[in-house]
Amino acid sequence: MSWQAEVDELHERRRLAAEMGGAERVERQRAAGKMTIRERLDAVCDDGSFHEIGSTSGVGTYDDGGRLLSFMPANLVCGVAEIDGRPVVISGDDFTVRGGSAEATIPAKRDFAESIAIELGLPHVRLVDGMGGGGSVKSIEIKGRTLIPQVAGWETVVGHLGVAPSVALALGSVAGIGAARVTTSHYSVIVAETAQMMIAGPALVDQASLGDVSKEELGHARIHTSNGAIDDVVATEEEAFERARRFLSYLPANVNELPPRGPVVDDPQRREEKLLSIVPREQRRVYKMRDVIAAVVDTDSFFEMGRGWGKSIITGFARLDGWPVAIFAEDPYVYGGAWTADASRKVTRFIDLASTFHLPLIHLEDCPGFLIGKQSEEECTIRYGSVALAALGQSTSPFACVVIRKAFGVAGAANRKPGTTHFRYSWPSGDWGSLPIEGGLEVAYKAELADFEGDARAAEIDKIREHLNRYRSPFRAAEVFEIEEVIDPRDTRPLLCRWANLVAPMRRPGAMAWTYRP
Repeated sequence: MSWQAEVDELHERRRLAAEMGGAERVERQRAAGKMTIRERLDAVCDDGSFHEIGSTSGVGTYDDGGRLLSFMPANLVCGVAEIDGRPVVISGDDFTVRGGSAEATIPAKRDFAESIAIELGLPHVRLVDGMGGGGSVKSIEIKGRTLIPQVAGWETVVGHLGVAPSVALALGSVAGIGAARVTTSHYSVIVAETAQMMIAGPALVDQASLGDVSKEELGHARIHTSNGAIDDVVATEEEAFERARRFLSYLPANVNELPPRGPVVDDPQRREEKLLSIVPREQRRVYKMRDVIAAVVDTDSFFEMGRGWGKSIITGFARLDGWPVAIFAEDPYVYGGAWTADASRKVTRFIDLASTFHLPLIHLEDCPGFLIGKQSEEECTIRYGSVALAALGQSTSPFACVVIRKAFGVAGAANRKPGTTHFRYSWPSGDWGSLPIEGGLEVAYKAELADFEGDARAAEIDKIREHLNRYRSPFRAAEVFEIEEVIDPRDTRPLLCRWANLVAPMRRPGAMAWTYRP
């Protein structure tokens, strides 16, 4: 006796599942400029590495004799695969089956994908294209009752953030729990024009008398990459997959491993001549911090994240002599590099990410302090900034700072990680204090200036400023060891490469004392 008949049925069921929602819906998906879920899996996974789990799950219809007449696959595809030779769990919505709605979802399948990622300590890549939530109004008729809201298995989704890297790609219209699955990740990307993200769609917004709006008006990429809900935007799905690959390449498989050293492709002793003159002598003139970063790290290794929000701070991964590191730096082109509420939120999340996965942390500092003014007060900048400083103090990552120019006020204190001894350098352009001389001079010398008016007052201010400027040199601070070392800007890369090699053996694997929050 043979089981060939059953094996034949298995292959037939797999063939039906591979047809997804049928030829018409597949064509509609492609006409919208989107890949199908199976095309996406082929594009993001290493060739031939995807092993599907639950390939025949779905809803079958049968004749009176129990023979299969038709089959609608579940609209979530999941399994294990390899990306750049490293194992991952990957799951993705099939929008061709009921538009990714919950009525075609088997919750246990999604729960399995989330749970196995924790059990195996593997990164999870989510390809999100639908709601994936508790169901639509039609589910009332299907189930014969209304459902009290719950997010079953959400503790697993959140728990994974403290175990292994989580990447979410918004590849279509995502709403409700689908949107939450995008944001509950370490790194998220949205495809411009073909994808949107929203709490609820246009119909519900209109029904709530909140206006007649389109999906684009509610959830366009420019909205959610400027408010921090999504990290980055790309033009195509292929670019989204490439961003996912690059993000994962800097990280370990899980918290019980250390980030692997990448290829050593750049001279650690390289000295960039342009760094000697990149910072203008005039305090009000700006320069491009990204050029400084590019000159210091391994060639083409900087991977920026969150460029569209919290813009006064630049965050991203890079490599130094092959070692992966996390870098944050102020951008003088945005508020002079001042920390805003959003920038503080951004740097907090970034520091926590570095701590979770044991990436050494570098601050290239040019910070005039927290952004001041009425709007800054209304946005609760001081609270979010205090949280960022707390995150730095609690970080378990090795830390180093290079003061490029300014370090003023409470935010300027981020040149040091409290309670630790670490390398801290300054360029000759370093300038620091409780507040800039330019802003505080007239307040501090109010009594001395009281008898002067007009040109005489301006001349006296210049005289006081000239006197104070004699004390602004970082060499004065270095004399009393308030800054450990003033360096030639061209030596920044060699020194940081040496530091990266020194701290690499000091990194320790293991889970954080607290769970990473998205």
